[in-house]
Amino acid sequence: METKNAVDAKKRVDGVLAEVGKVVMGKRDVVENIIIAILCDGHVLLEGVPGIAKTKMANALACCLECDFKRVQFTPDLLPADILGTMMVDEKKKFVLRQGPIFTNILLADEINRSPPKTQSALLECMQEKQVTIDKASYPMSYPFVVMATENPIEMEGTYPLPEAQVDRFIFKLILDYPTRDEEMGILKLNDIESAKVSPLLTAEDIESLRDLAKTVKVADPVLVYITDLVTATRQREEIQLGASPRASIAFLKAARVKALLAGRSYAIPDDVKAMAYPVLRHRIILKTEAELSGITVDLMIKKILETVPVPKV
Repeated sequence: METKNAVDAKKRVDGVLAEVGKVVMGKRDVVENIIIAILCDGHVLLEGVPGIAKTKMANALACCLECDFKRVQFTPDLLPADILGTMMVDEKKKFVLRQGPIFTNILLADEINRSPPKTQSALLECMQEKQVTIDKASYPMSYPFVVMATENPIEMEGTYPLPEAQVDRFIFKLILDYPTRDEEMGILKLNDIESAKVSPLLTAEDIESLRDLAKTVKVADPVLVYITDLVTATRQREEIQLGASPRASIAFLKAARVKALLAGRSYAIPDDVKAMAYPVLRHRIILKTEAELSGITVDLMIKKILETVPVPKV
């Protein structure tokens, strides 16, 4: 059963996807998942090689949502103050905050694992509490506030693994692959892709409205049982050293509601949960060393879990 509000929400998001598609060939599923994360009030970890339009995608999405956008290149010498800001003396000899790039709506933290843990941890309070504490004073973040952090999966030299506490703060981890042959042909044919413009379609008020609407999506007990069984299964497999935390269950619930809303429904079904399994779980599972040496990957483990956990009837 579809509802008028859900169908309207679907049309709005479809419009954003089409608009971003003007400047980013393919990647529709990735863009949709980023939108889902934003409507879940969450943050996104992007993994992909350089040159596949991560920055362009984030910038185009910010334009469509009428959001401020800033990009920070994380380097080994980047300091927390370079992100958060510093206190300075103004012409009246009073201390005022010179805001850092964290004070924006969408922050692209490029190659976040190239900075040391002290700098990475500067984002923790911002991501979780939606505020910054500088010199014992707290400053609220803009609304909406989303961190999109990128990692390079190839170059591991000179990188610092993200702390588990920070990784768990990201609601999704998305993998960006190379474009398909047809998509790359499309990039070459679209000569004016660099000058292509996107139009603003949603405002902060629209995002808040869609978030509130997603919270009204009904989730039946069998769907809640399915979420619980999937997360519990990550803690029971012998190949897994560390399974998903209860935060993963909450992420599943939020994401399933938004996924249902974008399908034009006012209720969630198990397929909504299943569609969110890879983004929700892939950064929350740590495999045992012997499992990795035998060729097992996290995505393969998630596939096995989806195949073994029974899907309830709703």
